[in-house]
Amino acid sequence: MSNATLIIIYVALALAAVCIIGVFSEIRRRRFGPTHTSDRIFRCPKCNLVYTDDGDVERSRCTQCGKLNEAIQF
Repeated sequence: MSNATLIIIYVALALAAVCIIGVFSEIRRRRFGPTHTSDRIFRCPKCNLVYTDDGDVERSRCTQCGKLNEAIQF
């Protein structure tokens, strides 16, 4: 084998190792990372409190003043 072939094989193996490490680290990050919640964000116009509630409710009662509020649409 010539020197050029050995260098190409060495570089290709090093690049493959870096790619494999990158793929495994991305899989690990997705597995152990925080998941997206389905909570909705509400803002009370009476007391200006911003709070969250379950995603399946249309209107939520403010925990500070008790007024019913609709979810914020982004």
